[in-house]
Amino acid sequence: MDARTDFLASLESFTERALTRRKKRRLAQKKKQQAKHWVRDWAEAILWAVCMVLLINQYLFQMYRIPSGSMSGTLEIGDMIFVNKLVYGPELLPGVAKMPGFRQARRGEVVVFENPAYLSKGPVFTILQQFVYMATLTLVDIDLDELGQPRVHYLIKRAVAVGGDTVRVADGELSFRFQGDDGWIAERDFQKLSGFAYPLRRMVAADEYPAIHEAGRALAELDMGIIEAAPAMRYSPYDERALLASRYAELSAAYPHDPRFVSEDRKERSGWYIPEDRIFTLGDNRDNSKDARWFGAVSLDKVLGHALFKYWPLGRVGGIK
Repeated sequence: MDARTDFLASLESFTERALTRRKKRRLAQKKKQQAKHWVRDWAEAILWAVCMVLLINQYLFQMYRIPSGSMSGTLEIGDMIFVNKLVYGPELLPGVAKMPGFRQARRGEVVVFENPAYLSKGPVFTILQQFVYMATLTLVDIDLDELGQPRVHYLIKRAVAVGGDTVRVADGELSFRFQGDDGWIAERDFQKLSGFAYPLRRMVAADEYPAIHEAGRALAELDMGIIEAAPAMRYSPYDERALLASRYAELSAAYPHDPRFVSEDRKERSGWYIPEDRIFTLGDNRDNSKDARWFGAVSLDKVLGHALFKYWPLGRVGGIK
């Protein structure tokens, strides 16, 4: 009994000391918290929230605001969306090696990728820019160009073709030649056959193309010194790729020894072959989109996320197809 009594007394004494220390610790934390200035409390809360948002944006789901009308019909200017960063594999740090994802981007998906024209200032600057942008509730962006405008770091387009495909554009209309096939199939026909029913918006009418092609040939004649003044375009917007196609066709015929013109003309006539590790991205609003027709197929390593869900404005809440 004495040993048991001693053990119980020791246990009771230990418990009292532990509880007393715990209570003193809590009182000290409470006093320390009370001694803090409310401004410091708010600053710490904001700092914590910003860090959490940055981590979520980097590795899980990124919030993205649609800046242009290149995807109009699917995504309108000002739409706020969630982008799934996990599915294709997030970057370890901005601009640094990608982590493994569940799969690669598929045909027909709306994807976010790094702007091929964007010149990165390094991951440290990118993290700082994102921190400042979030901490100021998107009011301050330190990543500006020489004109003081925010530099476009990311683009959002639709993956219309994947590795192994060949694509070409004639008068603004896309056609595919799939691996192993001899013929071409128009995008609109392929949509009907395959079920990839995404919206396509055109702003240039079919009957405007003869004048566009004539203007392109006139530009070639200006290049060759045949005429002295460039023709005036009556259409706005107009299909600049069609204009260039006619221009390069004339220059290639006039200078068959010049590889620049021959290469551009061949690309317009024969189309673009998509390597296995790339995708061909276009805007759904075809006549108002700077896309793969200008900068080429996008490396899968630069594809950062799958556009998943519209959450603002409330009238447009829903999934993205």
